[in-house]
Amino acid sequence: MTPDLSHFWPEIQADLQHAVGVSTYEIWLAPLQPVALADDVLTLRAPAELCAWITDRFSGVLARVAADVIGAGITVSVQADVEPVAAARDARRPPRSSRGAAVTDDEREEPADRDVALNPKFSFDQFVIGDTNRFAHASALAVAELPGHAYNPLFIYGPPGVGKTHLLHAIGGYVQRYGGGLTVRYTTVERFTNEFVSSVKRGGRAMDRFKARHRHTDVLLIDDIQFLQSKAKTEEEFFHTFNALLEAGSQLVMTSDRLPGDLDALEDRLRARFASGLVADIGAPDVATRLTVLRKRVQHDSIELDDPGVLPLIADRVTESIRALEGALIRVVAFASLTGRTLDTDLADEVLRGLYRRGPAPSGPGTPLRPAPPAVTIGRVQALVCDAFSLTRDELLSKDRSARVSWPRQVAMYLAREHTSETLPAIGREFGGRNHTTVMHAVKATTKRIADDAEAYDLVHNLTAQLHAPDPDRRD
Repeated sequence: MTPDLSHFWPEIQADLQHAVGVSTYEIWLAPLQPVALADDVLTLRAPAELCAWITDRFSGVLARVAADVIGAGITVSVQADVEPVAAARDARRPPRSSRGAAVTDDEREEPADRDVALNPKFSFDQFVIGDTNRFAHASALAVAELPGHAYNPLFIYGPPGVGKTHLLHAIGGYVQRYGGGLTVRYTTVERFTNEFVSSVKRGGRAMDRFKARHRHTDVLLIDDIQFLQSKAKTEEEFFHTFNALLEAGSQLVMTSDRLPGDLDALEDRLRARFASGLVADIGAPDVATRLTVLRKRVQHDSIELDDPGVLPLIADRVTESIRALEGALIRVVAFASLTGRTLDTDLADEVLRGLYRRGPAPSGPGTPLRPAPPAVTIGRVQALVCDAFSLTRDELLSKDRSARVSWPRQVAMYLAREHTSETLPAIGREFGGRNHTTVMHAVKATTKRIADDAEAYDLVHNLTAQLHAPDPDRRD
């Protein structure tokens, strides 16, 4: 492998695995071997029996990933490993070991036995720290720096899409780089189960090799441990693996979507062991974390925004997970690209409106938005803002452009745009006959200010909460 390929290939493998999924990757793409990189062509070698299928089905994703990692303009050529005739001839011969003896079924390693590659993009540097994940991040970093000594086992739990897998890969990558030769293995419970069942079926020394892979490692990272439930034989095997690792002083890190005590279908002895170390939770990201994630993604992907208010709008609308947040950004960017429209807040609102409803700002880190009551009106917004800033309604609607009046007016327009179904022109008419561009400017200015100014965010947050608070006696 050339120096360039030795640098690029591990990242290409990790990105392919992420793009097509672990199972598909292991079946079809794991056998690929890099041959050369010359004249903007990456040449790969595939087993003869898989070459045509890989070319037909995966040429697009191969080219896209190669271009992302190596650079634009890269094309991919997949070549058969051997000629079909030679392949047929070799298929009739028993495979040989390195010592020249025939390799038995017990010695042959199936594709499912290969290690899952760690994703280099999931590093500690790329993990966005916020109030809802700070403890889990600190725990993971401590484990990476002192495997087997800091917290063992480490059990990280939280809802899907909040960064649990990211932390597992970050631990693995850190140990591989700075661990002085310590061995690392990352897997999922589904993969662990599949390998275990395959080893049982193959018999012979296959089970010994399976046990050695998972028990004779310095750091074992297990994703989605909740899926171990209701798998009695696999659960028994994992119990012994768990004990062997801890007795040897190896580090074990697990992730789950619930606490150890809530894994009701697991045996008590396993739940007790999961809870015996450090249990760290990750909640849904707070607004500051969501904004930082979006800004990092925009910077990483070189996305040009026509309106600085796009990211705060997405961060306000999509609250449940980092994965959903990045998906919303991709959707907005793709829509702008495909339609040729300006990438601004109006477009983002239109694209996300059917998927993520508007609502009041979160009441605390990780708190989902509550359904907005239907009775919000522009009159109600104006009354709340006037009360908050000690203004009269006439002052709010006047032509006065002083800071004392202009900022409250912008806040009122922003709230009216976000929490009523009125159009921009209709809002403008309710604010002293102003046009829609004035309202749009007010919305953008407020969006930017609450993203950068904590005091402004708290103000709008409190007004939003009041706006949606039950008040049967209120009059607009």
